[in-house]
Amino acid sequence: MRCRYPTMLVAFARYSSFTSLRANLGFVVAMTAGTILGGLLLGLVSASVLIPLLALLLILSAVKAWRH
Repeated sequence: MRCRYPTMLVAFARYSSFTSLRANLGFVVAMTAGTILGGLLLGLVSASVLIPLLALLLILSAVKAWRH
């Protein structure tokens, strides 16, 4: 999981010079909190609960993207 962070930082630094991060700070904070919370829940909540929740989140994201 930690290997993603340097990749993301390099991508933001190269292509947007962190401007998009500043413009969408609420989104960045929410995604960071979700990543940390999801990592903590991984060992505490069974996969039979997490998988449907993640599927629901994916469906809601797809609907939101389709409407945009």
